[in-house]
Amino acid sequence: MTGIVVLGSAHMGLVAHAPRAPGRGETVTGREFRTVPGGRGVNQAVAAARAGGETALIGAVGSDDFGTLLRRTLTASGVDTDLLRTAEGPSGTAHTVVDDDGESAIVVVPGANAAVTSLAPGDETLIAAADTLLLQLELPLSAVLDGAGAARRHGVRTVLTPAPAQPLPPGLLAATDLLVPNAREAAALAGVADPRTAAETLLCQVPEVVITLGSAGSLYAARGRPPLPVPAPRVTAVDTTAAGDVFTGALAVALGEGQPMERALHWATAAAALCVQRPGSSPSMPYRPEIDSAS
Repeated sequence: MTGIVVLGSAHMGLVAHAPRAPGRGETVTGREFRTVPGGRGVNQAVAAARAGGETALIGAVGSDDFGTLLRRTLTASGVDTDLLRTAEGPSGTAHTVVDDDGESAIVVVPGANAAVTSLAPGDETLIAAADTLLLQLELPLSAVLDGAGAARRHGVRTVLTPAPAQPLPPGLLAATDLLVPNAREAAALAGVADPRTAAETLLCQVPEVVITLGSAGSLYAARGRPPLPVPAPRVTAVDTTAAGDVFTGALAVALGEGQPMERALHWATAAAALCVQRPGSSPSMPYRPEIDSAS
């Protein structure tokens, strides 16, 4: 068990499966539609809890039926929702098209997530008692900065997923221990497309970086040591929507348990590989015994 706090978003996913995503001004006929609880905060919290971590989520859902379902989903996976707020109005939504290659295109409407502009009473106490704080960028940046500052004050490991890619406020990377971007996000932050060069550039701002590379696995880099490529197993991808969040949630659990970084990366990669072989966000996330068997 490990203590993980996620400060992040909660969205109801409205997911359409189609042969391909439509272009501008185009209509494409889909074959399936589902509503799936998600959002990067929910995804990382559920992934960490199912991987065996003692996990809590700080964020907000709306006062609508989606908010009730999101809270129920978290509780069913063992996530502590005591500090998950309910904001008057609609919950956040994520409108997703998944194509026949398992790739996704997503439009996010923040809803209740926009109400989380800072830490609320009790949030810093919860963060201070954790081993790891997971952050993403689907909440207002002021709240993300608040969370990172609280973690830094209390010596809590901070893991940042810089998604969606955007300019970061001063001080956020300085308060980050481990940065976990995908290749596109790393390129946006570093100003260079090559992952190895991007990792080297980002190490000027954070001590450790893991760049996720989809089916190619990931690349780990840390100051003072050579880059470590971590391959991914070959699988048939059905839906990659939650793969990065599953990877990050599982990685946080492994590191909190004291696993060496290389072993933790392989374990997190196995979790992500299991996830992409199933449809949906939270429904696709593997449990601890599955990850152990696959790794």
